[in-house]
Amino acid sequence: MAESKVGHRAVYQPGASSIEGLPTTLQMFHTHPPPMVKPHWHAQVEVNYLIRGTVHYRMNDHEIQLHAGDICLFWGGQPHQMDDSSEDSIYAGAHLPLVHFFRMRLPLDISGRLMRGETLVTSATDAADNENFARWYRYARSGDPAKAEHAVAELLLRLERIAFEPYLMLPEKREYKPSEQVHPQSSRSLARMCDFVAGNFLHDIDTVDIAKAADLHPKYAMNLFKKCTGMTLSKYVNLLRLSRAQAMLMRDGANVLQVAMDSGFGSISAFNKSFRHIAGMSPSDFRRDMRMVTAMSVEGAQPSLRRSAPQF
Repeated sequence: MAESKVGHRAVYQPGASSIEGLPTTLQMFHTHPPPMVKPHWHAQVEVNYLIRGTVHYRMNDHEIQLHAGDICLFWGGQPHQMDDSSEDSIYAGAHLPLVHFFRMRLPLDISGRLMRGETLVTSATDAADNENFARWYRYARSGDPAKAEHAVAELLLRLERIAFEPYLMLPEKREYKPSEQVHPQSSRSLARMCDFVAGNFLHDIDTVDIAKAADLHPKYAMNLFKKCTGMTLSKYVNLLRLSRAQAMLMRDGANVLQVAMDSGFGSISAFNKSFRHIAGMSPSDFRRDMRMVTAMSVEGAQPSLRRSAPQF
């Protein structure tokens, strides 16, 4: 991955927020997006609406440039990095856990392609989106559960509308108009599975436990989840654990073995293998590099990190 264009500006450090540490929590934002010093990942679908300025993203196998008025959706489980944003940029959006994502009535092809690493981009927006995203953010932070629930419901409806307007799925760079939708019963089953995983991923759970929670046969549950997300149930459970582990490794005095156990991994070897697969480096190397980032950011210097290509 090429060096970023961060320079000496304020930067986002992975693990500095609860996005990675609370992978089952829905969070909304409305702010200036600081460039990221290195890629991160999280177990939510990310929604970005660019209100002003421009931003640039580096994904696993493609890059995207967003301009004011663009909305993009992508699966945060792939390492990604916003490596540049204009000084005047403002963006809004949310991190949607899968339990919320599957409440939407999106065409199956959209959700499946997102989960497989493609990015949806649309410019079919208007002034109402500026007002709505700002209101949803206020409602989500109001402390009023009814307002927060209303904000989520409106956001999901707005995202469903994307399927009715022109959009692109990148990196293929062609307009795509899918028609098949997830059956309502399938969506409910997916949401129930995701809800169970969200509450139990730190414990010793398997496919049988997850399927039972959704009143499904284990084989059917596995096939349904793989069809709609492009990944297995066990991979999703691992991703939640790895997202949490990523944040824990940022803490001062973090012990790799303790992080592995507290993240739900049964052994250090399983943790090392899973972490290296997504991050392209060991947990120890990741912890070392992030400490270097923190130290150099405090000093005002731009770190030069060893970048390993994530494996998929």
